[in-house]
Amino acid sequence: MTTVVRECVPISEARSQSAATTISSHPSRHSSIRAAIATAHANIALIKYWGKKDTLLRLPFTPSISMTVDQLYTTTRFEILPSADHNFFVLGGEEQSGAAAQRAFDYVRLLQQRFGVSGHFRIETVNHVPMSAGLASSSSAFAALAGAFAGAYGLHVSRAELSRMARLGSGSACRSIYGGLSEWLPGTDDHSSYAIALNEHPDIDLNLIAVQVDVSPKPISSTQGMARVVATSPYFPVWVQQTRKACAQMREAIQRKDFSAIGQIAQQNALDMHALNLTARPGFTYFQPDTIRAMRVVDDLRASGVECYYTMDAGSNLKVLVQSGNVSAVTHRLSHDLPHAMLTRAGFGPGISVSRLGEKE
Repeated sequence: MTTVVRECVPISEARSQSAATTISSHPSRHSSIRAAIATAHANIALIKYWGKKDTLLRLPFTPSISMTVDQLYTTTRFEILPSADHNFFVLGGEEQSGAAAQRAFDYVRLLQQRFGVSGHFRIETVNHVPMSAGLASSSSAFAALAGAFAGAYGLHVSRAELSRMARLGSGSACRSIYGGLSEWLPGTDDHSSYAIALNEHPDIDLNLIAVQVDVSPKPISSTQGMARVVATSPYFPVWVQQTRKACAQMREAIQRKDFSAIGQIAQQNALDMHALNLTARPGFTYFQPDTIRAMRVVDDLRASGVECYYTMDAGSNLKVLVQSGNVSAVTHRLSHDLPHAMLTRAGFGPGISVSRLGEKE
């Protein structure tokens, strides 16, 4: 049985019934297990988080609003290994070492210190999101790891606390605890910075088409890009002011279920963010030639009466916001003009789910 983490209730204990099709629910060498499997979906920011005022706690300068999507997600199994002498990190079926594994290990140790628990462990994760390509892979990855950690240790955590835990791994991950639409409250310290649900079951005709023009790792990581902008751009204070305004406008548009306003606000906020990057010292961009080509396609479609808008995170790939009746026209045009791009249609996705594994029978 898969159980959804709910506000102010513990993660319940459950037998796993293949919460992840490619991750084993059986222990490798132990007669009993303390383990959990969690699935978290990526979220795509409609109003961006770009800039930290506290790099250790990952506290942002501004609020941000996102859409959790159904087609991009991560499933992670976390097992406590009492008799092991080291930790394991398995990604896509292959054991990892180096920077990726170390980041995961450091994050888990941070959570262990936070909750006063210990033990070596094994992380096994399958990422259904291209990594480091501007498709929010870290949002689902660290949300899933936080959930699986909490489940394996049997922690009684609220969704607000789980959101704080996920934030420590990757800022945007705090929003992937929730389905539908959520907002990250920037806060002033660890306790006050977490995400809340705006509407987990939105009755809004809003689809997202991910346009993957390049899935290779981006040349400048989000962390590096944000740090450079905060430290060197003379326009960063303007970005903070405009983003706060955009968040207020987006909340109102969501409440009205106003697709046109949601799209317009999201596209302008994305353009503001990427323009800001050019004002850093030195300036930089995530755009590739096909990024600009895809942007022009969306603008041309809208000018011709097919309403659609784009947004972009820190990467070269676009996400197109479109209503159901225009999905076919938009995908047809994108496929024609960008024949090598991979298109993925997504709708609103669910919040995190966690299954705690019981003893092996």
